[in-house]
Amino acid sequence: MEDDAPSDDELLSRVRLHPGAMALLFERHARAVHRFLARRTGPDAADDLLSEVFVAATSARERVHAHESGSALPWLYGIARNVVRAHLRTRAAPVGWPALDDMDWQAVDARLDALGRREELRRAVLALTTDERDVLLLVAWDGLTPAEAAAVLGITPEAARARLSRGRRRAQTVLDTYSTR
Repeated sequence: MEDDAPSDDELLSRVRLHPGAMALLFERHARAVHRFLARRTGPDAADDLLSEVFVAATSARERVHAHESGSALPWLYGIARNVVRAHLRTRAAPVGWPALDDMDWQAVDARLDALGRREELRRAVLALTTDERDVLLLVAWDGLTPAEAAAVLGITPEAARARLSRGRRRAQTVLDTYSTR
């Protein structure tokens, strides 16, 4: 960000009265929000859902409060999470995939460079509770701090840290069972 460019905090304050400020937030964060969406729905759906996120953000601009980090991403990811949920409710599950499987496993493979361990990783992620998985993916994939992930999920930072810790332990336990085989 340039020195004279407004901070996310400033843009979030402006957007309440001037919806055009949303364009700057879009320029700044659309790629990160698209990656967030693509990892959860696949790249084709993410292209369509990205606009839904920013339309919803514009509609919700009067209720926005910046995260203590000063970043707009926790707020945008929270909106994106709701858009993903609505999208997943309307689509048919792929044949042969578990109902909990709303992951883009190609993105998991690319991100973790673990094609040979795909099934192990898949089982480790599916072994997590939904709450653990949500926090773990926000931190690991989306690069949020536990406090920012807490803001996205509407929980306390302490709850996010606890879920992250439990999720990491549970995933490691599943992965350890494969390494002993």
